[in-house]
Amino acid sequence: QVQVVESGGGLVPAGGSLRLSCAASGRTFSRYGMGWFRQAVGKEREFVSAISWSGGSTYYADYADSVKGRFTISRENAKNTVYLQMNSLKPEDTAVYYCAAAVGYHTNYRALSEFDYWGQGTRVTVSS
Repeated sequence: QVQVVESGGGLVPAGGSLRLSCAASGRTFSRYGMGWFRQAVGKEREFVSAISWSGGSTYYADYADSVKGRFTISRENAKNTVYLQMNSLKPEDTAVYYCAAAVGYHTNYRALSEFDYWGQGTRVTVSS
């Protein structure tokens, strides 16, 4: 069982920044695919960003078009933590942000179904 815990949400004005953190348990964290998804009120949960292990010390980062150039995903394996740096925030970024972990072999880190463990979510509110 992998525990996933997000933190760092809050209220921020449009144009501001936030950094979300996600800590996951497990001895093989460095090989986990880690993803961020978000769910706004009345909408389905959607892919935001993911970082997956490509072998050795190589990782691949992917972003939804809506956040590309504004958000940056990174990971610190020594701390079993993945981050989502969010800059130039817009009111439409308002949502509950969920972190998820994919253990083992997966192919599509944009799909919710690829992830095995989920956190409880952290709320991000961007005021206009």
